[in-house]
Order: sequence, then C-alpha cells, then structure tokens
Amino acid sequence: MAGWNADTAAGPVGAGTVTLVEGSSFCISLSNGDIYPELPHGLFVQDTRILSRWNLTINGRALEPLAAEMKEPYRALFIGRVPRTDGYADSPLIVERLREVGVGIQEQVTIRNYSAEQVDCVVSLGVEADFADLFEVKEARIQRRWDETRQTEGDALTIRGVWQDIWKGMAVQAAGADVTARAFSYDVSVAAGGEWSTVLTAVPDPEGTSPAASFIHTDGDDLSPRDRRRQDWVARIPVLHIGNRSIERTLRRSYDDLGALRIEDPNHPDRVVVAAGAPWFMTLFGRDSLLASHMALPVDPSLALGTLQTLADRQGNVVDPVTEEEPGKILHEVRLDVSSGLSLGGKSTYYGSVDATPLFVGVLGSVSRWGFAADTIAALLPHADRALEWIRDYGDKDGDGFVEYERLNPQGLINQGWKDSWDGINFADGTLAQTPIALCEVQAYVYQAYMARAWMAYDAGDAAMADELADRAAKLKKQFNEQFWIPERGYYAVALDGKKRQVDACASNMGHCLWFGIVDEDKSPQVAERLMSPEMFSGWGVRTLASDMRAYNPASYHNGSVWPHDNAIIAAGLLRYGFVAEAQRISTALFEAAEYSNGRLPELFCGFSRDQVSEPVPYPTACSPQAWAATTPILLVTSLMRYDTHVSRGGLWMDPALPESYGDLHITNAPLAGGRITIDIAKSVPSVQGLPQGIEFHRGHRPWMTELVDEASRRPKA
Repeated sequence: MAGWNADTAAGPVGAGTVTLVEGSSFCISLSNGDIYPELPHGLFVQDTRILSRWNLTINGRALEPLAAEMKEPYRALFIGRVPRTDGYADSPLIVERLREVGVGIQEQVTIRNYSAEQVDCVVSLGVEADFADLFEVKEARIQRRWDETRQTEGDALTIRGVWQDIWKGMAVQAAGADVTARAFSYDVSVAAGGEWSTVLTAVPDPEGTSPAASFIHTDGDDLSPRDRRRQDWVARIPVLHIGNRSIERTLRRSYDDLGALRIEDPNHPDRVVVAAGAPWFMTLFGRDSLLASHMALPVDPSLALGTLQTLADRQGNVVDPVTEEEPGKILHEVRLDVSSGLSLGGKSTYYGSVDATPLFVGVLGSVSRWGFAADTIAALLPHADRALEWIRDYGDKDGDGFVEYERLNPQGLINQGWKDSWDGINFADGTLAQTPIALCEVQAYVYQAYMARAWMAYDAGDAAMADELADRAAKLKKQFNEQFWIPERGYYAVALDGKKRQVDACASNMGHCLWFGIVDEDKSPQVAERLMSPEMFSGWGVRTLASDMRAYNPASYHNGSVWPHDNAIIAAGLLRYGFVAEAQRISTALFEAAEYSNGRLPELFCGFSRDQVSEPVPYPTACSPQAWAATTPILLVTSLMRYDTHVSRGGLWMDPALPESYGDLHITNAPLAGGRITIDIAKSVPSVQGLPQGIEFHRGHRPWMTELVDEASRRPKA
C-alpha cells in the first residue's frame, strides 16, 4: 500500500497513539486524547487535516493518561487525571473524554472530583487548524502556509484558510465557553464528590449550520449517525459464534473494522467500497480494495461489487505518463481532496499498479458467483474486456507472454506490485532487481483473470472467446512453470528482471501463485515445504523474505516482515493444493498473534522468530485498522471451512478442516443469493439451514474456475 513516492511505508504515528476511523475521516491523538501539530496527529476529513491542535489542560497542565479504550472503531474513551502541584501523588480530579469521529469530531469532557472539598479549576482547550494535506503530515513536510482568518461568534470559533484559489474552513462549538481566537476556556467549580461536563464539536466549515448538527442523536435513543450506520452494517452481516472465544473476538473485531473502513463513492452514495487502511490510506485503492473486498465476500458480497463498479467508472482511457494512466488500466489510488494533487503532477488519481488490472477481472469472476442480477454483472464485462486488452497491449509491452511493470515517470512508484517499497524486489544476494520486472504473483493474477473471463464467456455461450482465453491461460501456465521455477532451489523466482533473469530470492509471493492455481501439481510439495521452512515461517506467520536471504531484515517493510493478508492468501493456496496441516498452522499462528493486539491484526509485524521473542514484535508504522488485515481472519476461517458458492450453478460447498482447538462454529444471517442462511459445524461436520430455492449443499470443494473451464472446453460445440 503506498502513497505516490518511492518509499511507501506509512509515516510514523509514534508509540501510544490512538487512531479512530469512520468512512474517510480519521483522528490520531496521544493516549490522553491530545493532538499536536508537530506530530503526525490530527483530525483528517477527506485527506485534509482540519484539526492540527486539540489540547485539553486543567489549570494549565496536560492530563496524565490512565486509559484509552476504543468502544467502536469511531469512538474512544480517554481517562486521565490532573497532575498535582503540591507534591502529593494522587490527584482527586479524574477527567474523561468520550470522543466520536464522523465528518468531524465530538467530544464530551467530564471532570469528576473524588475529594471531600470543592475544587475550582480553569479548563482550557487549545485549537488550531493548518489544513495540511495528508501527505504533508505523513512525511513531515508541511510546505503550504494558508492565509488564515479566525472569527468568534457566541460559543463558536470558525477558522478559514486560503491558498491560491482554494479555501477551506472548520468550526468549533463549545456551549458556555469563553471563546478567543486560539482557545476555549471554562472557569469551573466541581463540588466535593461531584462532576462537571461539557460537549465540544469540530467539523469542516458547515456554512451557516451549527457544527453540532451532524452529531445530533435523534429519536432520543442515544444513537449517533455513526451508531446507526454500524447498526445497519451489523444487521446485514453474519453473526458468528465459535467455541474458541479468542478467535471469536478477533473475527468480531474484523467485522467492526471492515464496517468502519467502508466509504461511499461520492458520485454514487448507494455504492460502498473498502478504504485501504488507517491512518494514511482512507481512500480507494485498486489492489487493496479489490483483495480486501474479495476476502470479505462471505460477509458482505456487495462491498466487492461496489468496489468493482467504482473502479470501472475510473478505468484508464488515455496514455498519461504523469499519472501512469493507460487505456483499460485499473487505478492504484484515488485521493479525495483537490489539493492532494500536490502529491503527483496535480492529479487526484494515480494508476501505478501492475496487479490491480488483472485482479479486477479475477474479482469480477468471483463476484459473479454470489448471485447478483445478471445485468449487474453484464454491465461490468466490457470493463473486464478492456482490462484484458490492457494486459495484452500495455501490461506485456515486450510480447513475451508475461506482464511486467516499469514506472513512466521519475515520481512514480519504483515497484508496482503489492511489495511496492523501493527495495521490495531483490535477488538472493541482496542486489535490487532492475525494471521492467515481471512478478510471479502477477502472472498468477493474469492466469486467474483469463480463467474467470473464459468461464463467464462459456456461461454466456460465447465459446470462441472462452476457448481463446483458456488457450492463453494454458500457455501462460506452461511458460510460467518453465521460466519461474528454480529446480535446484525448489521454489519459484519472485520475478524475472529486465534481462529476463530469474530474481532468485525466496519470497512469500509464490504463495499467491498457489491460491490461483498456476503452480504445477508436482511442484506444490516443494513450495509448501519451503513456505513452512524455519527460514520462512517465523512462528507467527510466513515472512515476506526468507531469513537466509541477503536483504532479509525482520524489521523491514517488505524484506522479512510478516503480513497477515499475505499469510491468509498463502493458507488459502495451501488448502487448494491439499496441504491442510500447513494451512492450519499458519491460521492458528495468526489468531494467536492477534491476542497480543486486542484481537486486531495489524497491517504487518516484524519477522523475528517466535523462538527468539515470545510475542509478535510490532512494526512501528503499521496501519491499524487496515482492510487487508481486517479481512484476514475472515479468509482464514472461510478457507478452513472450505466454504464457497456458485449461485448460477445452484450450489453451496463446504468441507471443513477447522483445527480442533477452534471449537464448534455457529453462523447465522450469512448472505447467500438474496437470502440468509444458518451454518453449523460440529466436530467438523457441516449442516446448513435456510438455503434459498434452487441452491443445493455439497460436501467437498467448490469447482475451481480452472476445473469449470476445463469441463466447458470439453463439451461438444453446438
């Protein structure tokens, strides 16, 4: 996941920070609730920092943090105490800050006095807004200075900024406060054993309406708009109970995070897509949003559909070296705010991704199995065909049958696969691979794209197109296994470089090749063995790079770290080829890792061996929550359930291989073909209630696209 620069790891947010997220808004603060402009803190709405300072002091002193508890992904309770000045240790004043993030922020501040005497104090809140672009904050390079005006009226303060011909504004309202251009203050007397409370609200300039309006709890039921949105989400996703309570907590946290990472397409409010992750990637990404929504199909298939439709609307039309747009290409990332164009060439959409385009076609193939209206899927087929044209005409520029990448301008990403840091692709001796680079997993995605589109063509009666794509897939698979396999090492090269040499590092990427079925059966045991070797498997998961490679660094972004989503894909791939025990081992390790972070898997963690360090070592700048990581537990469990559907073929398949330690599984309200089903797995025996008419339950694995295409190609032609 990346911004538009050569080194793509997220910027540091610092230890002990708390990140709240809701749609495309997020807030980063210290554990006492304070926000400081000199740190990568702030309240961000549509990629702009509308609050750069939000500091609460009592009698001029910052709060000493006691606890910061996240109630929901968008709401947290900060508890602190007021430091004493008289030398005594315990303070009688406890301060609670209940904060909710929406399109803005609302905070209820409560002071409780636990002493036997009345306490007088001055409560002050310092406020600033620098309207910095998200990239400026992330990389600590705030360059623009906005011409600022501040206006106070009653209990409200409005800050406006102008830069060139762009203006932005934000408003803060604090009932009953004394307001100056810089701060809100209250002279407060808190009775012995009593409490005092107030509410503060900050939103983007509301143009005449009260800032508090967007936080009104209607109907007297104490539910905010965020709570209602979450309730709607919870009502339409499965309810899960699993014997292992720790795993249940992790899965529920995943559901919550995925719900909070949903953002609406501004042009189509009915379409919901998945943002890539907080804090820096609260926007639509091609690769990330496609893979995350694909992994979440059994929870809410409409997320993948919305992601496909939104990406299709923004599919490339022209050749533009600045944004790396090309006809048929699927974007890498969209930024929501006009000034984010500062990041690269003045455009808000960047296309520098080699894998989003084939993934688009593959995910459409998967979505087509989940029972959406035929015309809904048919409307996306021309976009899939344009994507396949991009693969042929632009992805494979030298015509060798493989899709490679090379950036079109010096500001673009050097590496354009999922390992998109500048040093992410290297040889066993540590030498960096030179572009154009053909990644192993990208060929697997292309293979899946051919297979998915071939099957949809057979299904629609277009045998000529289907046969051509099936032939292309077969040729690619043969060529891939000849040119990427390193027989003396027993694994696949991570890539071919610009001179078509095998980039011979042992990397996790080949696990993706298992998932999509491009690996020859006779090579799969060696791949499985290599992935589970002590050099690759840390005890918490499979490392991105083997520990005996020269570029290995357990605390690097892509060269030895452990990424949960990468591992979920590897586990699914191992199951596809029959390596059940190996998939169970990865899944169990990740669920155990989640226990150390309150049930939430981060974007990545360090690759130190479990033998050396008994807890997963956090990666300092990992995004959390992050879409891939949020959907990892979902893919792990559904893979081990071997749960999948193909509605047009009238089938639901399950063949559970859940480890005994997970306990029995009970799922209600699971979406299927417009209906809701109940699933029970007791001692590995599955049963299903409420199947929609025309859907039959099968014990076994759902036929892969490769099997369907093979079966269809053998049919006598009409």
